[in-house]
Amino acid sequence: MKRIAVLSSGGDAPGMNAAIRAVVRTAIYHNIKVYGINKGYEGLIKGDVKQLSKSDVANIIHKGGTILKTARSENFKTKQGRKEAFAFMEAFEIDGLVVIGGDGTYTGAMKLSEEHPIKVVGLPGTIDNDIFGTDYTIGFDTAINTAVEAVDKIRDTADSHSRLFFIEVMGRHSGYIALYTGIGSGSSYIFLPEQENSLEEFTELLEKSNRRNKLFNLVIVAEGNTSGGAQELSKLVKEKLGEDIDIRNAVIGHLQRGGSPTAADRILSSRLGYHAVNALIEGQSNVAIGIVDKKVVYTPFAEAINNKKLPDENMITMAQILAL
Repeated sequence: MKRIAVLSSGGDAPGMNAAIRAVVRTAIYHNIKVYGINKGYEGLIKGDVKQLSKSDVANIIHKGGTILKTARSENFKTKQGRKEAFAFMEAFEIDGLVVIGGDGTYTGAMKLSEEHPIKVVGLPGTIDNDIFGTDYTIGFDTAINTAVEAVDKIRDTADSHSRLFFIEVMGRHSGYIALYTGIGSGSSYIFLPEQENSLEEFTELLEKSNRRNKLFNLVIVAEGNTSGGAQELSKLVKEKLGEDIDIRNAVIGHLQRGGSPTAADRILSSRLGYHAVNALIEGQSNVAIGIVDKKVVYTPFAEAINNKKLPDENMITMAQILAL
């Protein structure tokens, strides 16, 4: 292993820079040259590359986003696109590739390593925490801290005006952000994509809380839940309970993607980046690096992609009980 490349792909996540920093510094320690690929797989096809030194990754551990930029590539989804990407890596004599991203990133990496003689390992970079083969993904801890902080501020207004607030967080297919934000903020109810959410059940709970003089309610809504987004839910509940109820909705949106990564995300990203280089040195390929029960594990890309990671049922039950 003489030369490796690193790229970030798909949605950005706080902590990606810490992972890039760890990859670069670990590789240089082992006398391996490191190349940063700009704009993900599209940059790999076009040869948009720069050799990285220790100074290039100085003072980035605390920064959100990714210094390598990120993009989705339709070209890389084709065999021809992957062939062009491999031709570029051959020209630069690159022996190994570290990719940081989610399921789509892993799928591209798996196909590349199956079609061409290049060693590829992946790091789970997504705020959704929905990647199989790791307890937590890069960016998740920062995202829920950002969301909880926003909900805490909304709580002040909800309390002052005795309002019901529907607060929408990211999660088109995964309820991890909603679940953890709901527990961390002490919400009254959580709408998740992984379960059927009954509007009837919710309004009954709401009426019970009103009877015991609970003057305000915070409801966390995952954007991909089965009952609709915050705006749609607020409209449905108002139609059901009447105009007297004071309802507002808020969408936290892309605030959750940005910002300085938390200490937990910086440490997780550093561990994953360090072990990604070690995995390539050991001859590993076509695997995702993760942390399970505090231990580093290698999960084949096929397993990481095809297995669904669902929120813990016990945590969902706990959230429901604590909200009563």
